Amino acid sequence: MKITIFLILTLMFSNIVMAVNEPIMNIGKIFSNIFIGVDEPEFNLISKEDRFEIRQYAPKILAQVSVTGNFNEASSEGFKALADFIFGNNTSIKGDTKIDMTAPVEMVPKSDKIEMTAPVITEGKNNEWIVSFVMPKEYSLNTLPKPNNRNINIITLPIEKYAVIVFSGLVRASNYNEQVKLLFEFIKEKKLTATGTVKIARYNPPWTLPFFRRNELMIKIN
Repeated sequence: MKITIFLILTLMFSNIVMAVNEPIMNIGKIFSNIFIGVDEPEFNLISKEDRFEIRQYAPKILAQVSVTGNFNEASSEGFKALADFIFGNNTSIKGDTKIDMTAPVEMVPKSDKIEMTAPVITEGKNNEWIVSFVMPKEYSLNTLPKPNNRNINIITLPIEKYAVIVFSGLVRASNYNEQVKLLFEFIKEKKLTATGTVKIARYNPPWTLPFFRRNELMIKIN
């Protein structure tokens, strides 16, 4: 009897949750189709200690867009613009072409005046950010479809070496600042030299539970 009542209550609760979350779940399905099984940029893992890694990345092509706003606003706007490009708002010999999604989605503050260790996530609503998608390695600059959106730039990066810290959860000011501090302590301990600004790299769709998320902070090193 107790088991029957429990099953009935569980079914009722499940139906309520499904009804409330149906729009969210539909969005989740879209992002799931985008992110599951996607390729990642090629790199040589030079060293790994706990959550810290030194990687040497192969040359790659990025699609980038510059956006203004706080971290969440810029992330959403930049993602939409780049997703529109890879989903077919482009021009190629074959016409509109769908480009495979890759991970991660990268964000970096646009201003060169920001200190490497500055709390960029909390510096106001009018920050400028660069949001980037890495293009699949099958493309060259000559074969990659051209974006119809003039705000999207296509660039190439040479071989680069990065110090990386991997962490889970939501990217918020508190854990960002903590991870940046740990990353620079690691760099100092290893007597490395960092250049440029910290990149925020996120590998999961928005519906992913925080403790299942994979995030990285990356900074170029000499």
